[in-house]
Amino acid sequence: MKFNKLNILALSLLSIALCTTSCTKDFDNINTNKLTYGPTEFDPNFALSTSQLTYTGSIDFAYETWRANLIYSGTMIQGLSSIASYWSGDKYLTNPGYTSSYWERAYDEQVKPIVDVVELTRGKEQYHNIHQVGRIWKALIFARITDLYGDVPYSEAGMGYYNKALSTKYDKQENIYKDMLKEIDEAVNALNPSADKVTGDVIYAGDIDKWKRFGNSLILRLAMRLTKVDEATAKTYVAKVAGNTLTSNDENAFLKHDLSGDRITQNRNSQVLSGQDPWFSKWSNTFIDVLKNTNDPRIKVAATKVFLTTAAEINPNFETDPAKQKGMPNGKDNLGKEYDVKTEPNFTSMPEYSSPHPGMIKLDGITFILTYAECELLLAEAAQRWGIGGSATDHFAKGVKASITYLKQFDSRLAISDADADVYVAANPLSGGIKQIAQQYWIHHNTSLNFYESWFNWRRTGYPELTPVVYPGNATKGTIPRRFPYPSAEEAGTNREYFKAAAAAVPGGDNLSGRVWWDKQ
Repeated sequence: MKFNKLNILALSLLSIALCTTSCTKDFDNINTNKLTYGPTEFDPNFALSTSQLTYTGSIDFAYETWRANLIYSGTMIQGLSSIASYWSGDKYLTNPGYTSSYWERAYDEQVKPIVDVVELTRGKEQYHNIHQVGRIWKALIFARITDLYGDVPYSEAGMGYYNKALSTKYDKQENIYKDMLKEIDEAVNALNPSADKVTGDVIYAGDIDKWKRFGNSLILRLAMRLTKVDEATAKTYVAKVAGNTLTSNDENAFLKHDLSGDRITQNRNSQVLSGQDPWFSKWSNTFIDVLKNTNDPRIKVAATKVFLTTAAEINPNFETDPAKQKGMPNGKDNLGKEYDVKTEPNFTSMPEYSSPHPGMIKLDGITFILTYAECELLLAEAAQRWGIGGSATDHFAKGVKASITYLKQFDSRLAISDADADVYVAANPLSGGIKQIAQQYWIHHNTSLNFYESWFNWRRTGYPELTPVVYPGNATKGTIPRRFPYPSAEEAGTNREYFKAAAAAVPGGDNLSGRVWWDKQ
């Protein structure tokens, strides 16, 4: 659904007012002056809208989406490839400005507004449901932050106004996960269709039943992260939500962007991937070859010659013939030496390498957040591992079909028929266990352009079995990175003692090769 731009405008005013409230010495007057928008006049629906929007990307021209999702996650997981020198993740190079980008934007633009929602609605019956939705959304936000970095500020994050604290402790990821699962579980059980209408919800328009299923689906995602470190907890939560997760593509959680206002409302992936630079990114040959070698109908999402012909128009002469798709190898450059992409035996020209279909990267397009296909694939893995939640074969078939047919939600030109999906599913039944399930999970999140989730699940399962690139000066000794280093330039100055302790505790060191708690070796 489209979000209400009035919510964004109102939240901009609210943010200014709350900053004034928290920074001024004249605290009592500000809070009682009815001309001032402070906590007593706060409408949490505006803050929820903003936190939902900013979760899909920073208001600063795709700042962290470009750097964290595309430049790093997308290329490290071999969904995307780039020969541009600044696409550091493609070659496992460390760029502190890029790896810190998500931290820099998420705490300011996502965490602060959702903490306001949760804290300023606590115990207020008129805000019963939005409080519960806020708890679920808060867990979604922090899950990505902690999965990128490991131990992070959590319990005290965004609480400076309430706690009057200038420094923020780092919570252990194990404790963060325990609390997130508890919070979502309690919130789902407390949601009440007869209580307040959540008017600021730009995902499900306040549909409480869908929020219950979304919350249970998020529990499933987080519980499955724990398979290597806390299997008992994983099994307990998966058993609890099995049968109560998303039930079809119609319940997919996504944000539909808007072109009628400023670029703040535009699709962040599109702002990068529809750019004029033909070297921004291509589909990786690893990804394209998997689709081609299995006659996967999703190969139709790749297209050649889709670059802009003018500043505002995508070349209409793009090619969708699966036989003509070609992925670009990772770990290449355009420097005219050994690693130059032009030295590849099958190189012809840059436009011949496949790019995402124009329908996937429209400025007013969709950002997917959590999907039915993901749920079914995770349930297939749970059933395969523990016999929980039904038949692994059935869940797998449903997940793969949903992952094929959901693409029409991007654009009608990406529609794949049920019949074509059924042919593929029938030809590729579950026979390879978790390895096969994880590969389908990787394919699904590559096509949804959620490369964060594609990378996270690969780190947990080890599948698909990717061949690391070899590039001079890489920071990982030729292994695929496991996490983002902490933003030392920022944290060492403002949160020094907590930062130093957290950095010293990272297994493998505070670098691209270090590991978060659940990524057990």
